[in-house]
Formats: sequence, structure tokens, C-alpha cells
Amino acid sequence: MAKSQTPPARLTRRAEFLRLASGGKKIARHGFVLQAAKDGQAEVLRVGYTATKKIGNAVIRNRAKRRLREAARLLLAGRSLPGVELVLIARRETGEMEFSRLTQNLNKALDEVLA
Repeated sequence: MAKSQTPPARLTRRAEFLRLASGGKKIARHGFVLQAAKDGQAEVLRVGYTATKKIGNAVIRNRAKRRLREAARLLLAGRSLPGVELVLIARRETGEMEFSRLTQNLNKALDEVLA
């Protein structure tokens, strides 16, 4: 099955993650924590994904990040959000919870943070 939407641009540097952690808006939901900030200089939406060692080994962390990436790709594809930066932090239940519930929670959190 071919992917129809392209994924959003990525945050990759530690300093970018730390900037959002210290100055961004934070919303905790079942399955993830969402941090968001608006960067007036950026022209595209950028998203970062992270999972700490507290949630499990590398296999579990990677599965959780893959699920967050796919949920974000599906939900952010139709939105025009220039200058918005998001960080999704995986939780223990991210890799095992029902995917439809994960996307519902992410959709509600995005609506709340971007309102």
C-alpha cells in the first residue's frame, strides 16, 4: 500500500527539543505527551519524536515512535501550520494501545494546542 501523504519535516537537534520543553505548551494524554511552540521564522511544520529508556528496550521504543510518526502523518497531512513545531514523547502504553484511540487522542491534543 503506497503512502498518500508526505510526512512533516523533522526536528533533529537536541537543542530544538530542549527549546520546546522549556518554552512550549505541554499537553499530556493517554499514550503520549505533546509539546508545541510557534516559531515565527520557520515556514513549515516540524515534528520531533522521542522515547526514553524508561518505557522499555530499543524494540519497544522504536515501535512507539513508529506509531507516533504514522499518527502524526495521518493527522497533520491536511493542516497548514507554518511555523509550528511539535514534539511527541512516547509513553509506556504507546506501543500497545489501540491505534484508533492513539489517533483520537492526538487529534484532540492538536486541536487544543493549536486553538
